[in-house]
Amino acid sequence: MEHSEGTCHGADHLELFYQCWRPTGAARATLAIVHGFGEHSGRYPNVVNHFVPRGYAVYALDHRGHGRSPGQRGHINAWREYREDVRAFVQMASARESPQPLFLWGHSLGGLVVLEYALHYPDGLRGVIASAPLLGQAGISPILHVLARVLSRVAPTFSLSTGLDATALSRDPAVVQAYTSDPLVHSLATPRLGTEITAAQTWTLVHAREWRVPLLLFFGTADRLVPPANTRAFFDAVTFADKHKIEYDGAYHEAHNDIIHVQVMADVERWVEAHK
Repeated sequence: MEHSEGTCHGADHLELFYQCWRPTGAARATLAIVHGFGEHSGRYPNVVNHFVPRGYAVYALDHRGHGRSPGQRGHINAWREYREDVRAFVQMASARESPQPLFLWGHSLGGLVVLEYALHYPDGLRGVIASAPLLGQAGISPILHVLARVLSRVAPTFSLSTGLDATALSRDPAVVQAYTSDPLVHSLATPRLGTEITAAQTWTLVHAREWRVPLLLFFGTADRLVPPANTRAFFDAVTFADKHKIEYDGAYHEAHNDIIHVQVMADVERWVEAHK
């Protein structure tokens, strides 16, 4: 396995960090990973260790304000920054691995990003994989939504801790411990990020019927961070025939890092192989 690191120019020419893991020689296909809120590209070893030995190239981006990419932690000025960052990332990975098919894989916040992205830029994607996409958030009161809208106008970069419950990520205690002790993980978010996420969620759900790319959605039924009902609603609204949904009974938010991760990897591989 070959590992490399680099940067690509995202929106407004911001240099974003990415990592790549490749098999020796030509890859059979490419997986481009877009991570969730507060985490980073290095938290996907289960994906890397499963797919690279099977001949896949795996690329993973650090969002702006996350991991080893620059920017205020947990802040964006506008949603288009995420979309255009991913566009640059996909173009870079595609150019390096051409002519092999590319699959875009997003988790949580990254899941919302890739769904919204593919509705704008479906060309060049062989398929989209979205794990527990952030199409809604559990436990957010209407008062906080109103407060976020007000602060987004008057203090858009004001940082707050989200108080994310790390025990809701996985049923594997080792995963939770690794997350809480990871110096590249953060729990900061700004009001502008909150309002931009809400707007992107609304837009993505409204435009679900315009979906035109093979789609795999999966999530744990015991996810306490992202309501499974929202993912089901998006899936039901997609009219494109080539769509597939997997619900993992009892799994938590990060099904790919849960105690069933071996099954999850096998299921994703089966779907990708059928779409190469």
